Amino acid sequence: MPIDDSRTFKPVNIALLTISDSRELKDDTSGDILAERIASAGHTLAAREISKDDKNEIAAHLHRWIDDEEIDVILTTGGTGLTGRDVTPEALDRVKDKDIPGFGELFRMLSYDSIGTSTIQSRACAVLSRGTYIFALPGSNGAVKDGWDKILAFQLDSRHRPCNFVELMPRLRAK
Repeated sequence: MPIDDSRTFKPVNIALLTISDSRELKDDTSGDILAERIASAGHTLAAREISKDDKNEIAAHLHRWIDDEEIDVILTTGGTGLTGRDVTPEALDRVKDKDIPGFGELFRMLSYDSIGTSTIQSRACAVLSRGTYIFALPGSNGAVKDGWDKILAFQLDSRHRPCNFVELMPRLRAK
């Protein structure tokens, strides 16, 4: 995954939403990991909040950030499992214009190296909504590390070759 140092790095504004009925900012370790990686990569953490595992509440957070022209990317962590309270993919369905199926497929493939066949229980996914990327990661520390370190760090770096999500941003709202 080559980085072309002759190209200019373009930081993006990222909002981070942790989805949990039990976590608060003070004990949101997976959110802390992502916030640190966002900053270390040179991007801006534009907002950070916690939402309960409720489709309406999650969708409301997402709509607010999608409508904010200062936010380019939304990362969520949590709520991607199979239990009754795991509703993040369903909330994304309420706001999406397009699916990005390769994200979830690649996440599960890479996650297999860490957790084996248990990766089949993940519903990590990504969508595009009104020109904003939304990536839904599982809530474990290992999962957010895998998602950021092995996928998003590269795809959100404008220098990544042969292509990346950042270079598409100016054309996402084109019709």
